[in-house]
Amino acid sequence: MYILQVLINGMLLGGVYAILGLGMSLILGIVKLTNLAHGEYIVIGAYTSMVLQAQLGTDPFLSLIVSVPFLFLAGYLVQRFLVNKAMSSGAEPALLVTFGVSVILKDVLLLIFGADARHISTDYSNSTVMIAGLAIPLLNICLLVLSGAAVLLLHLFMHHTRTGMAIRAVSDDPEPAELSGINVPHTFAVAAGAAAATAAVAGLCVGMKWTWYPSSGGHYLLIAFVIVVIGGLGNVAGTFAAGILFGLMQVIGGASYGLLISYIFLILMLTIRPNEFFGRYLLFQRKRH
Repeated sequence: MYILQVLINGMLLGGVYAILGLGMSLILGIVKLTNLAHGEYIVIGAYTSMVLQAQLGTDPFLSLIVSVPFLFLAGYLVQRFLVNKAMSSGAEPALLVTFGVSVILKDVLLLIFGADARHISTDYSNSTVMIAGLAIPLLNICLLVLSGAAVLLLHLFMHHTRTGMAIRAVSDDPEPAELSGINVPHTFAVAAGAAAATAAVAGLCVGMKWTWYPSSGGHYLLIAFVIVVIGGLGNVAGTFAAGILFGLMQVIGGASYGLLISYIFLILMLTIRPNEFFGRYLLFQRKRH
């Protein structure tokens, strides 16, 4: 019974890790660029949810109505008017731009909110649900459902909208896509906006699950890298599975050894090629015949 309890808690916790890696998987799989400001986007999502809950007194989940469009717009504008221009000079200048954005956002958050730890609490934060004699944290269930819904919505967007199909075409090969009439810079910006929107969801999950600081972005960026490496670039299903696996390792290893076990597993995945671990087909790419 104890082992089953640990496995269930690990899978539920994995939903949070999955949403942390989802945006990074998207931006790496499509733009082929590491956005070093992604961790700060997650922290901004957490602060936005905290402020809206404090000011409006509503459930934190309702804050997504504001935080998701807000971060989508921020991600779009940064990509369209800063990163895209730097990419024309190569990957290194673009990477430096994202690093600069990361530093600026971190300092702005520190200036506005101070260095104190923050946490989003609700009436059901510590509630449990008894299922077959097992005590399941209600918050973990809610966050897993939210993570799964975000993955499903992203899948539907990528496969059932014209914009999503354009993103997949650009991900496959930008030059033929541009020749067919697709606005590649705009498409890159939409993809970056979608990645930032998932960071808003991740920020809510982080804020309700743990405490955070203005400087916490680097920590979440590192976790997102681990999830993407295990799950595969642009592989949404693989990212979700990797998040669940990461959560299981965290719970099994406990507070003392969870991260150590997780990073050892990362090294093993780098050795045996993670794309083969979860399959070769990337969700954002068209199948080649």
